[in-house]
Amino acid sequence: MARNALLEIKRSLEPHVGQKIMLRANGGRRKTIERSGVLEETYPSVFIVKLDQEQESFKRVSYSYADILTDSVQVTVCNNDGEVRITYIQT
Repeated sequence: MARNALLEIKRSLEPHVGQKIMLRANGGRRKTIERSGVLEETYPSVFIVKLDQEQESFKRVSYSYADILTDSVQVTVCNNDGEVRITYIQT
């Protein structure tokens, strides 16, 4: 079940490679980290985001698909039609 969920999340991210995304991540101790960048690549277990240079001191971050599944990370794709949030909805 969980394996299929992770694969579904990966498949929902793949068409958005190269597009601008917004990340909202749990930073611990009641901190929420918000970042923006470009979805650079998807791999079997993780996805890579190239961050906007003026915002961050490091260039890339990676998150696992399980982070989206557990809602530790919220990914919003910013495209011409508006914004699309990537989530997993259990049916």
